[in-house]
Amino acid sequence: MPGEFEDYLIKKMLAEIITIGDELLIGQVTDTNSGWIATQLNLCGIKVKQITAVSDDKAHIKQSLEDSSKRADLILMTGGLGPTKDDITKHTLCEYFNTSLRFDEEVYAHVKYLFSRFGKEVSELNKKQAEVPANCKVIHNAVGTAPGMWFESSAIPNPQSLIPNPQSKVYVSMPGVPYEMKKMMEKEIIPRIKLHFKTPHIIHRTILTQGIGESYLSEIIKDWEDGLAPDIKLAYLPSPGMVRLRLSASGDDEQYLTALIAEKVNALNLLVPQYIYGYESETLEGIIGELLSEKGKTLSVAESCTGGMLAQKITSIAGSSAYFRGGIVAYSNDIKTKMLGVSENTLKEYGAVSEQTVREMAEGARKNLNTDYAISTSGIAGPTGGTPEKPVGTVWIAIAAPNITIAKKFLFGDNRERNIMVTANIALNMLRKVLVKE
Repeated sequence: MPGEFEDYLIKKMLAEIITIGDELLIGQVTDTNSGWIATQLNLCGIKVKQITAVSDDKAHIKQSLEDSSKRADLILMTGGLGPTKDDITKHTLCEYFNTSLRFDEEVYAHVKYLFSRFGKEVSELNKKQAEVPANCKVIHNAVGTAPGMWFESSAIPNPQSLIPNPQSKVYVSMPGVPYEMKKMMEKEIIPRIKLHFKTPHIIHRTILTQGIGESYLSEIIKDWEDGLAPDIKLAYLPSPGMVRLRLSASGDDEQYLTALIAEKVNALNLLVPQYIYGYESETLEGIIGELLSEKGKTLSVAESCTGGMLAQKITSIAGSSAYFRGGIVAYSNDIKTKMLGVSENTLKEYGAVSEQTVREMAEGARKNLNTDYAISTSGIAGPTGGTPEKPVGTVWIAIAAPNITIAKKFLFGDNRERNIMVTANIALNMLRKVLVKE
């Protein structure tokens, strides 16, 4: 019987996600919660069957709960838990689970604590945050006033039976504020889910590549991909200028799965080392920051077509002030000349989008901002401004190092936003390659 019980939970564990709020349905707010939650569940070995967005309407919410309960064992909800009249999730859950609200003193003490930090008293409206459905388990919200709620609905005729009834469900309601929801999921809900349900071991490994398109990469690693064991699944996750390769394996033997994936990653490293820049959640800007810090070197940027994107990405890393001295967004030729020392003759003879100009931009930034390295970009981001000689999407990138300056030309499409992002990513990877060699 125990083996049968474990087999049921491993194979049948399904989840659904319900996001609540009119703002989601009118496009006023973009739902980022669902994707993040789905990722966390996947890491636990729980498959998401469906994601549903519903309005602030009791009948709509209750119908979604009823529909989800027919398909999934775990139903996760976000939104509608504030103190105002349009936040109706708690009241709807009371009706759905045939219960009433009770006042929770621990929740109220936490609400008072949060308000006291800002020197404020709890209003009668915010006091209502401490009201929770009587038959739920309260989930602590460390960074907000709205608690989460855990419900268990069971229709098992024989409570002693080891085989769970398919009608037994777990419902979890969380705030819609992303940082509150994420903290609650990580600290409270995921640990409870792992205790409540037996889930398989899930091993993921993500390989980050840059400088090759998805289709070309797929062709190069075709034999490697064909040789993957049945236990391993491969997903291609492209983004502007990059392709992530995610290897996933699930089962009972964690050590075996880890070794199996490590073997395939090592083989891929030998196959396409020139395109791999990192793993998991690493970023190019983070890797560059580590390399510069290790070497005790500094960086500056001179940007035209990227319009500050490079500086923004570099400074998104905590502690970047230790190695990043600054940047110049030189959109006009006048600024290129006055601030970066680009020769007027160079601009007149070769134009702003040229190898000669982008080299002088990088060298000028390195000299004027007194750094060891500098990156420069100049191009026609689009969708207008191109010529037959220099069509939209033409971009030059240069890296100025202590003993060398390198420059490369690229031809992208006519999507302005994508061109800017791709240029920034390629520029960062060009610098990474220089730093790794030195």
